Amino acid sequence: VDGDVEGLLVYVNYGVPKDYETLERYGIDVKGKIVITRYGGSWRGIKPKVAAEHGAVGCIIYSDPRGDGYFQGDVYPKGAYRNETGAQRGSVADMPVHPGDPLTPGVGATRDARRLSRAEAVTITKIPVLPISYADARPLLEALGGPVAPEAWRGALPITYHLGAGPARVHLKLAFDWKQVPAYDVIAMLRGRERPDEWVIRGNHHDAWVNGAEDPVSGLVALLAEAQAVGRLHTAGFTPRRTVVYAAWDGEEPGLLGSTEWAETHAAELQQKAVVYINSDTNGRGFLSAGGSHSLEALVNEVARDVTDPQRKVSVAERARARRILQGTKEERAELRSRADLRNDALGSGSDYTPFLQHLGIASLSLGFGGEDGGGSYHSIFDSFDHYTRFGDPTFAYGVAMAQVGARTVLRLAEADVLPFTFGPLADTVAVYVGEIEKLADEMRAGTEEENRQIKDRTMEIGGDPKEPLMVPAARPAVPFFSFAPLRNALRRVEESAREYDKARTSAASLAPNPALDQALLGMERAFTRNEGLPRRPWFRHHLYAPGFYTGYGVKTLPGIREALEQRQWEDVPRQVDIAAAALERYATELDRARALLP
Repeated sequence: VDGDVEGLLVYVNYGVPKDYETLERYGIDVKGKIVITRYGGSWRGIKPKVAAEHGAVGCIIYSDPRGDGYFQGDVYPKGAYRNETGAQRGSVADMPVHPGDPLTPGVGATRDARRLSRAEAVTITKIPVLPISYADARPLLEALGGPVAPEAWRGALPITYHLGAGPARVHLKLAFDWKQVPAYDVIAMLRGRERPDEWVIRGNHHDAWVNGAEDPVSGLVALLAEAQAVGRLHTAGFTPRRTVVYAAWDGEEPGLLGSTEWAETHAAELQQKAVVYINSDTNGRGFLSAGGSHSLEALVNEVARDVTDPQRKVSVAERARARRILQGTKEERAELRSRADLRNDALGSGSDYTPFLQHLGIASLSLGFGGEDGGGSYHSIFDSFDHYTRFGDPTFAYGVAMAQVGARTVLRLAEADVLPFTFGPLADTVAVYVGEIEKLADEMRAGTEEENRQIKDRTMEIGGDPKEPLMVPAARPAVPFFSFAPLRNALRRVEESAREYDKARTSAASLAPNPALDQALLGMERAFTRNEGLPRRPWFRHHLYAPGFYTGYGVKTLPGIREALEQRQWEDVPRQVDIAAAALERYATELDRARALLP
């Protein structure tokens, strides 16, 4: 939002809700003040959102060298990491409420669409926000007084980090260009030979902040190579059974505009025809990452076993497994060694799969390589061809690997006699999510009891000492006991239905093309959705995966229950348990219907 504001400066660490709880214990209030926060800890748009909720009038976001600069390694141009002048741009729209055009929530932003006024748009940030480099942040932070920041809040600048407020004052004057311009999605469709009304959709965005060599061109060129290969196959006489759609989205960076508006415009048709949406974004040297619908987990693992890692000459699946074993916890390593396949990561938000998966309930994947392409070029002018060819993927070998993974996934889905969905991995993963919810409730209950005990002891210790630098917070209400039995009962139904479907699918010696079964499988993901959506954000309809209301990109699984617990909205927990249980029951019912269509 435009703004001309002035106020004392307060350092708020990552600017997430728990940081404001810490400030409260120091007796520091940001109301009427300007906050400065470092990148990290959450998606950037959460920082001004939470600042505004606490009464701040402006927000400055900077890249601290501890997480994004010389603390990590040599800075550009000598090394890959962000130098002192690199500023990270990015949208700060409140996308956990809804992505896309802020003026047309839930409907396509066509020429004749009814639009809200800017004042009515709930996702436009309520206070002015400015991203700056750490060179520009240093004098502001140096000018702060007040208490020394807690150790965990201290970055890597050669200064003592203070909290404020003041004595530094900041004058923040910002004006933006609010004109509307067209967004150009590029859509290519190859009509299927047998089932033209079943679509396998593959997308990557084409817009960028400044140069965009890694984000998004590294992913887009792999998609274009796939499309070219599929086109050559078609020229040679091959047409896949199902329709293949390749899409290059516009406006991803300002808020997933191109994909969201296309999906909203064609929502009814997509819910009838879209089999799977397959996404990519950035790509670089390293390890395959795969996130998305767990009914597609077996397919992803099959593809990953068939693609060779260009650096280690083993399958990309084997290399990804080795990394997870090396970096995982003791429990994660034990699980990896006990199962043949890697789990798909759950998807939050931050790229163009969001409208397909979490709004329309279309099974989705997000694929890409990375992990050895670290650096500080993200969303800056330094995301250049020079940076990418020196540090990202110098030989473009992982671009080739990405094209091989993407094209294999597309063609196996497009050509399969029956859609290659399996449901054991989904049931297994949902069981993990249910266990996490039960554990979260128990840990919150025990943690609150311990916190209140410490508050009581601290209050007695201080005894009203005016020199005590920290204020003692009030005791928290106790965490009630909740029954998760409805969730457990629904989970057992899903597990049984998944076993029966996968058993029947495996035991069939061969499956003839079965359009009725395909239609049943195509609609499975929608069983997790409901039109009313999630609390405070009805656009997000999926009750198994969603971006966090206060994390942004980061995923919340079983989000209705999890966020009711985390935000201590006790009265909403039983209702969200019932809603999630009903979604699992619907899923089991649809899976039984699909099972009945198998031989």
